[in-house]
Amino acid sequence: MRKFQNVIVRRPCRAMTEGITSGLYPGRPDYETALSQHDAYIAALSECGVQVTVLPAEEAFPDSCFVEDPAVLTEKCAIITNPGAPSRNKETVSIEAAVRRFYPENRIEHIVDPGTLEGGDVMMCGDHFFVGRSARTNAEGIRQFAAILAKYGYTCSEVKLEKVLHLKTGVNYLERNNLLVSGEFTEKAEFRTYNRFVIPEEEAYAANCIWVNDTVIVPEGYPAVLAAVKQMGYRVITVDTSEFRKLDGGLSCLSLRF
Repeated sequence: MRKFQNVIVRRPCRAMTEGITSGLYPGRPDYETALSQHDAYIAALSECGVQVTVLPAEEAFPDSCFVEDPAVLTEKCAIITNPGAPSRNKETVSIEAAVRRFYPENRIEHIVDPGTLEGGDVMMCGDHFFVGRSARTNAEGIRQFAAILAKYGYTCSEVKLEKVLHLKTGVNYLERNNLLVSGEFTEKAEFRTYNRFVIPEEEAYAANCIWVNDTVIVPEGYPAVLAAVKQMGYRVITVDTSEFRKLDGGLSCLSLRF
């Protein structure tokens, strides 16, 4: 099953060691190790049959390797977001420049003030999009996002977050109607029509796996999640994301897949 043709990633910058963190996963990222892990991440994506565009590091933005947040890319349109974290808000400028290589002007949309929205709060399930209302994504951002999607025949629904940073911190869609869920998402009514694999609390970080053309990339070191994804019948690649985890970043955060 082939769905994605392209992926955009951005190299980590040296300033990533000063990136935003909740402290949930303690430790200061090691820059050189992060670069090596990013290399392995790019290699894993390439194995999935996509063309990977690698953007240069941006030292002015410590969290800029997490390219998922400043844009949402769909088959029909690109939506440049308005990140709720002030230190990340201007990351949209260079992301939009990269996105323009792939989308015509009339299919590039924008979330504008007072709306805020980050791509980590957006989960695409076919033609329906779940959007987490979080500390980074507000009601006005979701309203604008839903209106944009409707123009292109997509639907959208809000999911209120209680504990996690972003929606995809705790729930991720693997196609074939399969969801990985953890924590507050295990009982949410919005997801009851899906086949849900409930992730053990001690492996909650690994809820953030990514599906790429019927291969699932799984963070290294989470055996229960790895076994479950294999049992679902997917080809699996594991990638170490330990340095990005220290900044609350996961596999989906590091790329735009379209």
